[in-house]
Amino acid sequence: MIEERKNINVNTNIIQNIVLENRKKLSISGVNDVLSFDDQVVIVDTELGLLTVKGENIKITKLSLDTAEVIIEGEISNLSYSQNNQEKNAGTLLSKIFK
Repeated sequence: MIEERKNINVNTNIIQNIVLENRKKLSISGVNDVLSFDDQVVIVDTELGLLTVKGENIKITKLSLDTAEVIIEGEISNLSYSQNNQEKNAGTLLSKIFK
């Protein structure tokens, strides 16, 4: 069992941290890109999939692709992950093949 856990950690090597402070400041590491943003929704492409941040008066106060970090401030009400489009298309294609 311990050996299996070691293999999982060695193979993934993905580290992502999300820190939400008082629902006002969100720090995200492991960021590949910011796909879209406005004052209510920010969509971030991360190492673990697409992360959608929703709220009011949202603004990106720091974006550093060199350090793979984003800081978002505002009244944050929702965080949700979804697969990126490549993963969705691959899953759809595989499900069609093996149907």
